[in-house]
Amino acid sequence: MFTKIYEGTKNFIIDNYKFLLLIVGINLLFWVELPYVVETPGGSILLNERVEVENGYDYDGQLGMAYVSVVRGSIPYLLASLFIPNWDIVEKDDMLYDNESMADMLRRDKLYLQEAIDNATISALEHAGKDVKITKEYVNVAYIDPKAKTDLQTGDLILNVEDKKISSMDELREIIESKAAGEVITFKIERDGKEKEVTATAYETDDGIKAGISAIITYDYDSEVNVDVAFKSSESGPSGGLMTALAIYNSLVEEDITKGRYIIGTGTIDKDGNVGEIGGVKYKIIGAAKKDADIFLCPVENLEEALEVKKENDLNIEIKGVKTLEEAINYLLG
Repeated sequence: MFTKIYEGTKNFIIDNYKFLLLIVGINLLFWVELPYVVETPGGSILLNERVEVENGYDYDGQLGMAYVSVVRGSIPYLLASLFIPNWDIVEKDDMLYDNESMADMLRRDKLYLQEAIDNATISALEHAGKDVKITKEYVNVAYIDPKAKTDLQTGDLILNVEDKKISSMDELREIIESKAAGEVITFKIERDGKEKEVTATAYETDDGIKAGISAIITYDYDSEVNVDVAFKSSESGPSGGLMTALAIYNSLVEEDITKGRYIIGTGTIDKDGNVGEIGGVKYKIIGAAKKDADIFLCPVENLEEALEVKKENDLNIEIKGVKTLEEAINYLLG
């Protein structure tokens, strides 16, 4: 029995080896990655389906968070980008800060997403006139400067510095700036669910004493209204802050800011409702236009580029640049 199977398989391979080699070659073309990715026009995440507000109001329109699509850097996709408009090749290293890995970037972007959700929730509640109180701040390491001499890693949660409990970025900065250049600073951190001690050496810069780290702040807060924002494990980054805040706000107030329109946008947000610049606006506005959105909201810093892309691609979409959550709300209300 085994001999018959073996002979049959061997004869099939001999008779069809050219076809089999072709199949293997095609698969290799798609699965062997080069050190590039291809950025393409994306779509939007419908926030109507992601935001739940206790006893919140329904609304007729749609609020979407724009995103950039990124295609793996295999040979067929790289070749396709030479012919398809607005498909652009980007080196993977250009997506990273100096002295960091792809894993560091992914950890940081997860923290940025949590920061965006916290800031969007707090700012939306406050703009809707709801009571909200920040009860705790979490200081998370976002980036390690190449000049830093430290055991800290991206994603570490800083618990205390020099035996002093840390609950804000200002407290961390104050302790570091009180040190002399060359002095070793002891940190107690939480990493992968475990507490441990690490160090960093203070050094002199043009802006004073630094330890070579930057941080992302996330929060615990109490509010009179329960708000739940759901994102998938594959999603990350800070650029959905503005639209998340608008979706929460619209569920908190009786007047519908969408007025039945499809509104897609992008932009970071802080807890006070200030909107910040983002990257990839070119791909986001093209994606929004393909979704037949009525309005595209973006930070004022990205407005000029967005208008240029609209003109170059003859897009039928209204564009508005905003500086704050309040400005976005007032514009939509007209």
